[in-house]
Amino acid sequence: MNQDLINRINELARIKKEMGLTPEQEQEQKQLYGQYIEYIKGGVRATLDKAKATRTENPSCSCGHPNCEHSH
Repeated sequence: MNQDLINRINELARIKKEMGLTPEQEQEQKQLYGQYIEYIKGGVRATLDKAKATRTENPSCSCGHPNCEHSH
């Protein structure tokens, strides 16, 4: 997500708080929030996929540490 989109999300939030949004601005805000949420979901998925890949490298240990010596 680029900084211009984040700035626009913040601008619309400020406008909404100060004076309210037009129907067009409300629609734009809804669309931008949707894009932002999808961006966050993508980051979470990537993090979980990376954690899953780490775990499969050492499946006997649920902590994923490659030199795990403690018991689970």
